[in-house]
Amino acid sequence: MNKPMDGTVGKALSVLDEVASFGRPVKFAELQTRSIYPKATLYRLVQTLVSQGMLFHDDDTGSYSLGIRLVKLAHSAWKQATLATVARPYVDALAAQVGETIHLAQMEAGQILFVDKQKMSDRFETLAQTGLVAPAYCTGVGKAILANMTPERRERALKQQLFLDYTPNTHTSLESLLGELETIRAEGVAYDREEHEIGIISIAAPIVTQGGRVIGALSIATSTTRHSLESLTKFKSGVLETTKRIGDEATAWQFPTVN
Repeated sequence: MNKPMDGTVGKALSVLDEVASFGRPVKFAELQTRSIYPKATLYRLVQTLVSQGMLFHDDDTGSYSLGIRLVKLAHSAWKQATLATVARPYVDALAAQVGETIHLAQMEAGQILFVDKQKMSDRFETLAQTGLVAPAYCTGVGKAILANMTPERRERALKQQLFLDYTPNTHTSLESLLGELETIRAEGVAYDREEHEIGIISIAAPIVTQGGRVIGALSIATSTTRHSLESLTKFKSGVLETTKRIGDEATAWQFPTVN
């Protein structure tokens, strides 16, 4: 259940969150079962959101879904606040060069948000999908970002890690992760050694602006049936060159600070 929100705007946003959480059109009675607001208040908020185009009401089914205005705003925010737009040409070029899956990611609240993915092979699939989140401590992109954050931001992000053991190779303590982060800073790249998914490995590098601020990471992910950790090293120069180009171009953009 959502916590009470202050003000009309906060309440309306919490209603949008609830509608989105169903993952499908939802009827008012269903929405009411999850709502923290009285029926009259909820109805007033829903009607306001419909009139503003933030929710859509289907007269035939009586259900509510996210409105076209909200979709337009989300699309605009996606273009302005993620690396996907500026990085896409470089992601495509690297994917074509190496013939493997490329993941582009940013960090939000200590978690990894995948903002783009270019898949070049149908022989394997990764859990990472555009728009999904994953832990930072057990992914190549996550460790690449953590290793290059300022000490203050890294400390905050590390406190948000749960250290669940997804596989036998997953870091399960802060101490073991910190040692690897030192190595990553020294070598410039991070590896996912089947830490999040059995059978999936990757090499990743941070995306850093010319001012030295880390704003994301890029990885080349593949299956252990196609490559070994040793053979991934041949992609090191390619991933480093690509992340530098993205970082240089993104320097002029006002991306949100990694937190």
